[in-house]
Amino acid sequence: MRASPSDYFLALHRLILGAEVTDRSGRSMGITRGVDAVRSAARQAHAKGNTVIFIGNGGSAGIASHLAIDFSKNGGIRALALNDPSALTCLGNDFGYESIFAKQLSFHARPGDLLVAISSSGKSPSILNAVDAARERDCGVVTLSGFGEDNPLRCRGAVNFYVRSRAYGIVEVAHLALCHAILDLEMGWRPPRQESQGMKADADAAIG
Repeated sequence: MRASPSDYFLALHRLILGAEVTDRSGRSMGITRGVDAVRSAARQAHAKGNTVIFIGNGGSAGIASHLAIDFSKNGGIRALALNDPSALTCLGNDFGYESIFAKQLSFHARPGDLLVAISSSGKSPSILNAVDAARERDCGVVTLSGFGEDNPLRCRGAVNFYVRSRAYGIVEVAHLALCHAILDLEMGWRPPRQESQGMKADADAAIG
């Protein structure tokens, strides 16, 4: 039997709410505590004159760009994405693709910046090397990953969000939703009362 759109969105709903959030030691933080920790880290970085830096490859690069401008324009939090085409092609040509983000961090990152590293597989060398470079520069690190539960990115950040799926689309949409939740909640988002109650009832009915 073919899956329906409702099946897809229900799976997405469950995976986002069920995202596994851990600290550097692998201890569970829970999604609320994890989101709140990143909100606080981003706001503190900005208040101290630092920057939230987003990185990702492919679809995750789109998420990085999207969130960098939203954090800056809508959230008033200093943010950027390291995906300028000239920088990527220059550094990839001269040092290898695995160094495209790490080199940029060695040029620009300052102690106290916050790196948000996004990778569906959690195995991209360019992302893993960037995390190592960020930590060498005394930057905070947040990771978002998916696919295998033993992916190496999953244990590299102070806060790590893991989406238990091997479907690129599901993982990417979940990562985008988690990042938007961090920003929107920091900006004071509240659901309209009736809408919130109706959506919760629908979700409970669908899951139950």
